[in-house]
Amino acid sequence: MKTYKHIFFDLDHTLWDYEGNAGEALRELYDHHRLGEKGMFSKAELVTTFFEVNDMLWDAYNHHRIQRKDLRERRFPTIFKRLGLPIELRPKNIELEYIALSPTKDKVFDHAHELLDYLNPKYDLHIITNGFDDIQGTKMSSSRLDHYFKVIITSETAGFRKPDPRIFQLALDKSGAEAGHSLMVGDNLRADIGGARDFGMDQVFFNPGRKSHTERVTYEIRGLKELISLL
Repeated sequence: MKTYKHIFFDLDHTLWDYEGNAGEALRELYDHHRLGEKGMFSKAELVTTFFEVNDMLWDAYNHHRIQRKDLRERRFPTIFKRLGLPIELRPKNIELEYIALSPTKDKVFDHAHELLDYLNPKYDLHIITNGFDDIQGTKMSSSRLDHYFKVIITSETAGFRKPDPRIFQLALDKSGAEAGHSLMVGDNLRADIGGARDFGMDQVFFNPGRKSHTERVTYEIRGLKELISLL
């Protein structure tokens, strides 16, 4: 088996539980704004519609069709339009409230800290994330993930987004790593797995939902603890 020296992790959906944390924040905002009293939609419908719209907008962002401000300006108006909430009943600052609240949530995937505690003395650990500096920093500190990682590369700082090879090159330059002795762990087949593979880096596809696919991956795991047995 190849000897790895550096392990690069994606953050959202890989270590930090995006769905769990966002859902918790949305349910709190639903109660705070008394959206249930308007009789238009349930908490569950808000959460489901949020993820549908959010995934659509992030896909557009990652394909360079929209910018950061477009994502934030369009997200909740699109959600409320789909849910049939009239403009005059929509909370005016809910996007800002969501951005402030969600990153403070501390849910991580099962065994995340246990895995990182095991890896930390043996490997240099780093983050490569298609996210924004302020938000990702808050997520990592809130969930007590920040102290494990030597280099944290965000797409905002890099100016490139996974799967662009330039963000992987920047990560290697900053960390002093070599692609042949590095491993990328992530949940996104295009951004994390395809990007790392095309760059010449081995990959671990984190697939807790058992998503069916035909991609060529170096390793595939359904739980983070499985990574220990691969190294």
